[in-house]
Amino acid sequence: MSRVTRRALQWGAVYLGLALLPMAVVLARPPDEARGLGVEFGAMLGLLALAVMALQALVSGRHRWFGATLGFDNLLQFHRRMGLVALLLVVAHPSVMLVSRPAWLDYLDPREETLRALTLMGLLLATLLLVATSLWRLACGLSYERWRALHGVLAVAVVGGGLGHALMVGHYTAGGAGLLLALLIVMSLLLVAETRLLRPWRLRRRPWQVVETLPVRGEATTLVLAPVGRHRLAFAPGQFIWITLGDTPFQLQQHPFSIASSAERPERLAFTAKQMGDFTATLPEVAVGTWAFVEGPFGAFLPDARNPSGAVLIAGGIGVTPMMSILRTFADRSERLPLWLIYANPTWEEATFREELEALAERLRLEVIHVLDEPPEEWQGERGLVDRDLLARRLPADDGRRDYFICGPGPLMDAAEGALIELGIAPTRLYSDRFDIV
Repeated sequence: MSRVTRRALQWGAVYLGLALLPMAVVLARPPDEARGLGVEFGAMLGLLALAVMALQALVSGRHRWFGATLGFDNLLQFHRRMGLVALLLVVAHPSVMLVSRPAWLDYLDPREETLRALTLMGLLLATLLLVATSLWRLACGLSYERWRALHGVLAVAVVGGGLGHALMVGHYTAGGAGLLLALLIVMSLLLVAETRLLRPWRLRRRPWQVVETLPVRGEATTLVLAPVGRHRLAFAPGQFIWITLGDTPFQLQQHPFSIASSAERPERLAFTAKQMGDFTATLPEVAVGTWAFVEGPFGAFLPDARNPSGAVLIAGGIGVTPMMSILRTFADRSERLPLWLIYANPTWEEATFREELEALAERLRLEVIHVLDEPPEEWQGERGLVDRDLLARRLPADDGRRDYFICGPGPLMDAAEGALIELGIAPTRLYSDRFDIV
C-alpha cells in the first residue's frame, strides 16, 4: 500500500468519525418523546448535513497537517463531491420530516412565524446557491475573485444558520449534545478565520517580488519571483503554491500554480501559465517589481528519485509545468533514474519548453515523446491521442514498481489514466494533478 493511500484511509476514517459524531452523541441519550421513525431519520439527516458542511472548511483549507501527503487536487475533488452530498442531505432533511408529518408544512408559512419560515427557506436557498455557483461559476458569469467571496459568505451563513436552527429546535440539542455541535461548528469557523485572516497576516512578513516576466511558446507567460529579504521557500519538485500579486496578501485574488523551477535553486521561484482565464490573461502585463505573496508549498505529486524503475511523466499542454520542475531539479542533482515524458499538444508550435526538453534529455536518462493532434506534413513522431496503443508501443513493460504522473486537460488525464489501468498499472501508482479553478 502506498504512503498516499495509507494516509487517505487514515484521514478518511477521521473524517467519517467527525461526520457521525453528532449523531452518535444524540443517539447515546435519546429524548423521552418518541416522534416516529420517519421524523427521527429526517432529524439524523439534518445533523449529518450540518456536520458535513462544517467539515468542508477542514477539507478545503489547505491545512498542511491534514492534506500534506494527500494532494490538494484530490482534496478539491473530494470537497466538491461532499458539497453535493451536503446538498442532498439538506434537501432530504426537511423532505423526509414533512412527508412523515405533513402538519409541519405550517412551519414554512411566513404568516405564522415569519422569522422561522424565512430562515428555513433561506438556508435551503443559500445551500442551493452555494453548490450551483461552485459547479457552474463560469456559466453564472462570476470571476474567480467574486466567486471566492460569495462562496465564503454563503458557507459561513449556511453553517451558522444551520447551527442556529438545530439549537432552536432543541429536541436533540439540549444540554451536552448542543454544546458538542456548537463546538464542531465553532472549530469550522476558526479554520476559516485561520485560512482567510491569520495566514495572510503571516505572509505579509515574507514578501516576494517579480524579477522577470517572460513570454514562452504556447501563448504562455513565465513569472520569476525573488524573495524580498533572506527567506526562502523549500519545496519538492512537482509541488505547487498559491500566489497573490499586489501590495498586500489580504486580497481575494489568490491562485494556485505549479512551480516550474528547480528545487535546487530556492533563490528564484518560477511558474508558467497559459493565458486561459481572467487572471492568467493579465500575466503578460505584470510589471517587474510587482510584489507577490506565496503560500505553500502543497501537493503530493512527487516522484521518488530512489526508485530504480524510474517514472513516467504524461503531460498535456501547460500541464508540463510540474514536470519541468521535476526534470530541472533532477538535472541539477545529476539524478540517473530512467524517465519517460509523453508530451501531448495540438500543434508543434504549442509545445512549450520543447527546446529545453531536448537539452534536458542530454543531461538525464530521459526519453521525450511528443504527441501532436495536428502535426506538420514532415512530422515523423506520434500523432493523435494518448491512448492504450501509444503507451504500450512507446513505454517499457511495467515492472510493478514504476510510478506514473499525469497532468494536463481533463480529457487527456481521463484517457491516460484509463489506458494505464488497462495495461495493468495499479491505481495506487498513478498520480494525477488536477486543477480547474483558476
